[in-house]
Amino acid sequence: MLKVNDEVYRYYFYFVQERMNIFWRKYESIGQPWTDDLILRDNKFTNVYRVTDRISQYLIRNVIYDRLDGFEERDILFRILIFKIFNKIETWEYIESNIGLISIKNFDLSIVNKLLSKRMFQTPIYNNAYMMTGTHSKYNHLTYKHEKWLQMVQDEIVKLKTLEKIVLAKSLNEVYQLLRECSFIGDFLAYQYTIDLNYSPIINFSENTFVKAGIGSIRGIKKCFYPLGKSSFEDAIRYTHDNFEKYQQKYGFTEFKNLFGRQPTLIDIQNCFCETDKYLRVKMPELQVDNKRIKQKYRTGKPTLNLFFPPKWSLNNQIKSTCLQQNTTELTLF
Repeated sequence: MLKVNDEVYRYYFYFVQERMNIFWRKYESIGQPWTDDLILRDNKFTNVYRVTDRISQYLIRNVIYDRLDGFEERDILFRILIFKIFNKIETWEYIESNIGLISIKNFDLSIVNKLLSKRMFQTPIYNNAYMMTGTHSKYNHLTYKHEKWLQMVQDEIVKLKTLEKIVLAKSLNEVYQLLRECSFIGDFLAYQYTIDLNYSPIINFSENTFVKAGIGSIRGIKKCFYPLGKSSFEDAIRYTHDNFEKYQQKYGFTEFKNLFGRQPTLIDIQNCFCETDKYLRVKMPELQVDNKRIKQKYRTGKPTLNLFFPPKWSLNNQIKSTCLQQNTTELTLF
C-alpha cells in the first residue's frame, strides 16, 4: 500500500496551485511579480500542464496544425518526430527555411545533414530539456549525433512503416511500445513522443490511460512517498491523479484553477513530480536524492504568443487572443 510523507507531499500540491496561479496571472496580463514565492520567482519551472509550455505550444500550432490539409497522416507524425528530435524552434525553422515544408518526400538526409553539420558549429541545434544520446553501435559509422538520429528515423521508422503502425495503434501503450523499439529512444523519450503524437488528429487516446515515470519525477516521488515496496513509480503517479482533490482538501490547497475545465492528466501529474523535486532542492535541501541544485534560472524574455490547444479538446473557444503566459524565456545554465 502506498504511503505518503505528508510533510513533503503537501509541497507537491502547493507547487501545483501556486505555479498555476502564476499561469493565470500571466494570462490575465497582471504585471510582475506573479508570486511572492522567491523559489518560484527566481528559478525556471515548467507549467503544471505540459501542453501550455512554449515548445509544446509551438509544436501544436506550427508543426501539427499549420497547413494540416496539405499532409498525409504519416507526414504529420513524421513532422512531429523530426521536431522533437531537436526540440528546438530555431532548428526546425532553419531546416524549413532551407528545404521547404518538412515531409517524408522532401526530407533529403544528405542535404539536411549538411545543413545541420554547418549550423551546429554556429549555434546549438538541440534544446537542453532532454538528454539526447548519440551512442548506438548500429550507427557508429556516422560522425554526428544528428546524422545518427535522422538515419535511425529513416531506417527504423519510415522504411519499417512504424508511422503506419502508429496510425493503426489501439492505445497509448501500443504507440509507446512501437517507439520504444527504435534505437536511441528509451523509456522517457518514448513516452514524451507518444504524448506529442497524441496531440495530433491522427491518434486520439486519453492521456489517463498510460504513464511512464521519468528520472526527474522518480526523484520527486522518492521524496514524497515512503518506500513503495511492490508498487511502481507509475502507481504513485496514478495514486496522486486518482486522489488529487482529496489531498488538495487535506492540505488546504483548494484554490487551484484548472485549465479551462480540463483537470491535470497523468502526463501533467508526472511532470509536476519532476518540478516538485526541483522546488524541494531549495525548500528542503536536506532531502537529497541525486541532484542537489536547480540548473535553470528564470529570465523574462520575448512578448506574447497565442495559446492554442488540439482542437479535439474543445478548449480554444475559451482563450483570449493573447496572454503573457506565452512569454518566451531565456535560460541561464550554471
